Parts: sequence; C-alpha cells; structure tokens
Amino acid sequence: MNPAPPPQAYQHKGVPVSAPPENLCTMYPAPPQARLSLWSTGLCHCMDDPGNCIITAICPCITFGQIADIVDKGSCPCLLSGTAYALSCAVGLGCLYSCFYRSKMRSQFDLNEGPLPDCLVHFCCEPCALCQEHRELKNRGFDMGIGWEANMERQRRGVMSNSVMGAPAFPGGMMR
Repeated sequence: MNPAPPPQAYQHKGVPVSAPPENLCTMYPAPPQARLSLWSTGLCHCMDDPGNCIITAICPCITFGQIADIVDKGSCPCLLSGTAYALSCAVGLGCLYSCFYRSKMRSQFDLNEGPLPDCLVHFCCEPCALCQEHRELKNRGFDMGIGWEANMERQRRGVMSNSVMGAPAFPGGMMR
C-alpha cells in the first residue's frame, strides 16, 4: 500500500483540487499490445540473397510479381502483377503500388512496420524494400520461383522448401 499524500499535494496556487482516483488504471485500461514480429532480415541486407539482389536491380518487376503472387495467395499471377508494377513505374507510381503490398504482407504475417511507414520505405529505397520482402517470404518457407499454387501443393504433400535445412540425423546418435 502506498501512504496517503499530504493534503497540500492536491492544491494548485492555494486552491484545493480534487484528488486523482484511487485506481486510474482500471478506469482507462491500456490498449492490448499486438504481438508483432520482427522482419527476419534487415532492410539493407540485400546481399543475404545475392541472386535476388541482382534480379531486383536489373528488373524489379520480376521480384515484385513473385511477392504479389504469394501475398495475393495466387489470385493475381506473377506475370500480371509484374506487368502492372512495370506500368505503374513507367508513370512514376511504382513505389505507391508496391507499398500497398508491403502493408498487406505485414498484416498477413504480423510484421512490425519499423521506424518508417511502408510508403516511405518504398519511396526512399524501392529495391531494398522489394529484396527484404522477397527474403521474408523465402525465410518463411515459400519457394519464390514456383508461385502460390505450387507452394500450396508442396505443403499439401508435406514437401518443405529446401531453404531451411537442419543437421543430418544419424541413427543411434553420433559417435567418435
């Protein structure tokens, strides 16, 4: 228990002020904190996947198409998404179009936005943002080269992507 504050603590310029309620926390409960996860790689870690980094630098519409195919769960094929992205880039709106997919991906996977809003990330460094999104999906087990439908078929069959491998298992354990 906290000791009661002295009576003069609730005076402002000599005028009595009513004391705060006993339990302010029950009157105004804090909003529930969403459990957002961090990105598996940083924004500037493009060289963690050098192949994708080169593809994104040369033709970012390929990377965007692969991301959009997974994020849209196959409803818009890679070729169509990549073409729409290329056209939006031609008129100077590529970062606006792609930031929409970053926001959609973050909400699907409960990812933290980070210090900058999605559109600002894409506006300031579009290739890095696309590479980070590609790596995130790849690190979550998607084979980015085969699209949504083939990834779902693999999942149904129980075949996982070979991007994450464990140590080999030896019957009876390892011996010297």
